[in-house]
Amino acid sequence: MAEARIALVPTPIGNLGDITLRAVETLRAADAIYAEDTRRTAILLQHLELRKPLVSLHAHNEAQRTAEILVRHESGDRIALVTDAGMPGVSDPGMRLVRACRDAGIAIDILPGPSAVMNAWIGSGFAADAFYFGGFLPVKDGQRTRELTRALARSEVSVFFESPHRIVKSLRKLAEIDPERRVCVARELTKKFEEYRQNLPSALVAHYTAHPPKGEICLVVCGTGRRSVSFELPEDEVPEDSEVESA
Repeated sequence: MAEARIALVPTPIGNLGDITLRAVETLRAADAIYAEDTRRTAILLQHLELRKPLVSLHAHNEAQRTAEILVRHESGDRIALVTDAGMPGVSDPGMRLVRACRDAGIAIDILPGPSAVMNAWIGSGFAADAFYFGGFLPVKDGQRTRELTRALARSEVSVFFESPHRIVKSLRKLAEIDPERRVCVARELTKKFEEYRQNLPSALVAHYTAHPPKGEICLVVCGTGRRSVSFELPEDEVPEDSEVESA
């Protein structure tokens, strides 16, 4: 296969020190960087002491920009695609470009890197052999209820993105459907106020009602099956509220 001149480059989900050496090399070699939000990417480039042309590529112009990237590829340009944080294509623009490159027989590099999904899954303390990722929970109540009901019926761990403005509503619904199922709220991962809070849904409702959350959130729901059993502690060692915070 020919050397790839188009690359999807994951960027840190919080801590800028998490960017990989290969990601830095790819960004440095790019003739242009297509970014979901050029302002946020400019902050990253400043941190890396890189100066590169930035072009916006977001949900509203993805088709146009994808065609543009393919034309630039034909002219010999090296292109890197980044999103605001994490892996392009995971609930963010990027998959359309991958499909277009595959359809055209164009080589494309997919770099590994930071992922809030993986951090939330492992950090929850639930089983680490299988999980389901559902992207952003639906905004509409009925659709959200159906998605959470499916999560509670699933044998695997389920991971979702959720808004801080709706997390309490989702936790209340989980408490209503299955009050004994443990869940974890993973918030502001890799950032200064990172938090993993694992408990029963009702306890988390009480906490986040009293302390409204901010920032980016992953909601992790423990599965039903043998593969999804969390580690067990003696009864006298089980904390009322499992929590890890780092400042």
